[in-house]
Amino acid sequence: MTAEEMVAECRKAESKGTLTRLINRWSRRPDLIILDEVGYFPFDELTANVFFQVVSKRYEHGAMILTSNKSFIEWGKIFGDDVLATAILDRLLHHSVTFNIKGDSYRMKEKKKAGILFRHKRG
Repeated sequence: MTAEEMVAECRKAESKGTLTRLINRWSRRPDLIILDEVGYFPFDELTANVFFQVVSKRYEHGAMILTSNKSFIEWGKIFGDDVLATAILDRLLHHSVTFNIKGDSYRMKEKKKAGILFRHKRG
């Protein structure tokens, strides 16, 4: 799911009174959580706290893959709290493998290759 979808799921579960059930479900199942676009929008306080709980409960028990275009230094802004971001990163990074991909995205490379997008020359 995307981070935006996670926020929507958390808000929906809170309004229905099923937030604890959602946290437990994400903490135990599935075997792998893939969360895309972390940092594209900041998490609200509710979702930041839910995410921390899920990461804490899955720590050393369940796999996660996260994608983000933000550096770890910026995660305090994403979660609205530097201490919370540090606690999340502490657990996520302990046994992790990270990949830092620099340069154009696959979509941008394809556009450039097709001649749709051109680099502007300064001069």
